[in-house]
Amino acid sequence: MSQPVEPGLFRRKWALYLSLIRWNRPAGWLLLLWPTLSALWVAADGFPGWHLLTVFTLGTFLMRSAGCCINDVADRDFDRHVKRTAGRPVTTGAVSVKEALLLGALLALLAFALVLTTNAATVGWSFGALAVTLVYPYAKRLFSMPQAVLGVAFSFGIPMAFSAVQGGESAGLFSGPTSVPPLVWALVLGNLLWVLAYDTEYAMVDRDDDLLIGMKTSAITLGRLDVPVILLCYLLFISIWAVALLQYVRGAIFYVAIVLAFAQVAWHYALIRSRSREGCFKAFRLNHWLGFVLFAGLAATYALA
Repeated sequence: MSQPVEPGLFRRKWALYLSLIRWNRPAGWLLLLWPTLSALWVAADGFPGWHLLTVFTLGTFLMRSAGCCINDVADRDFDRHVKRTAGRPVTTGAVSVKEALLLGALLALLAFALVLTTNAATVGWSFGALAVTLVYPYAKRLFSMPQAVLGVAFSFGIPMAFSAVQGGESAGLFSGPTSVPPLVWALVLGNLLWVLAYDTEYAMVDRDDDLLIGMKTSAITLGRLDVPVILLCYLLFISIWAVALLQYVRGAIFYVAIVLAFAQVAWHYALIRSRSREGCFKAFRLNHWLGFVLFAGLAATYALA
């Protein structure tokens, strides 16, 4: 006879899966969303249409969630030694490795299904995005600045947005850097610097634990240079985007957003200068507001043009 299903089992499993993909912590996928939507607006010279907006918003959420599943499986033996991550579902065994991988694969397939509704060039870019997503969790064992790998992963939405708007079928399935305009690479460079800034703040939270278990992070590599380098990365990010977009975004609103972004950098300095665990974690969690301000400035400028 088959065993009866335990009452409430589905509800508990569902709650664990939501925890696994960080459902209650939207900051992570918002950090990925705002630069992607900014690129989408610039590429489309304004509102890109509901189809592409839906594809990139849902796709961003799904791929970030899939990345969480992969990351937690890869780090399960390390996470139990880190105070902040010891209670994660895969680490505690509440969700099995097989379950986490299956969920991650399902989410990635759903994201890929969305990309298939765009064009061949964007599909080609999506393979690169998936490859970097798979590589990143293991970069922390090999590279002294794994945050740079995350920066690459979190920047793929920018060329994909331009490709989806401007790339036709003639670009080919595996079209490369020449299929997008040079502006894309300025936006990617700026975004990569932003990721280095906020993920170093994140790494500062776990620095003591990571030193004990031998994990490599930018916070450990930089040592006492962590705060100055974070500030430099923030300033370069905002400056690169401001200069790169000068000829594309005409209007005072975007530059008001730039000023507000610089003001947020000052706020971040106030939070991280003491290098306290609480201050660094708060700075990381609030980073998505910086991305939102820049996107809102862009969107408002186009709307009022």
